[in-house]
Amino acid sequence: MLEQTIEDNYKRHGSLVIPTFSLERSQELLFEIDSLVENKRVPEMPVFFDSPLAIKLTKIYRQYESYFNDTAKKIIASGDDIFNFPGLRITLDTQESKDILKVPDPKIIIAGSGMSNGGRIVHHEHNYLPNPNNTLLLTGYQSTGTLGRAIEDGAKTVHIAGEEIAVRAHIVKISGYSGHKDSDALLNFVETMANTVKKVYVVMGEPKSSFFLVQKFRDSLGLDASAPQLGDTVFLVC
Repeated sequence: MLEQTIEDNYKRHGSLVIPTFSLERSQELLFEIDSLVENKRVPEMPVFFDSPLAIKLTKIYRQYESYFNDTAKKIIASGDDIFNFPGLRITLDTQESKDILKVPDPKIIIAGSGMSNGGRIVHHEHNYLPNPNNTLLLTGYQSTGTLGRAIEDGAKTVHIAGEEIAVRAHIVKISGYSGHKDSDALLNFVETMANTVKKVYVVMGEPKSSFFLVQKFRDSLGLDASAPQLGDTVFLVC
């Protein structure tokens, strides 16, 4: 799906904008785009890695290659830098980020935050969402109330930097990058400690899903479980 999205955007001569999380998701995308470019499965074009935090975190990744999976280790052993490829441009400075707009299409922009609720991605969405030749690629969960969720839900206009911005770009969602367990897996996980755990707090997911999981903990395992709401205070005593 990533390859197809890149190719489709290239054919439209547009900008592919990817909101992403700085830790893990950004590095996964760099690794996969590296493979696509170097194996000539997608055309070479400018790829801007435009997240100061993700850039700094990627440097840390390079220090701990022993933790990579076997596939990545083999590629590194062959002499390939898995986080660098033809066309990649690292834009750490603010002015470098702003200058991306001047670079002719097609191009790819990877920036945080993953839910478009802050960071440089908001600046790029302001500039690129109105153009129907462009693409916004969502690679992670978009929480209720975030700009990313509004776009995912099909909003025709969004409010950015005090302006109403038309959403005419192609919106693509890839769900396969998520590593979160589903409710059954979480239930199985908690079941292994059901005899000793005193309280279960469900603090992620949609409200409906959170309350459903709470009820499963109560009904299936007989546990004291709850889903804290905004403003709730909990004291944990060891």
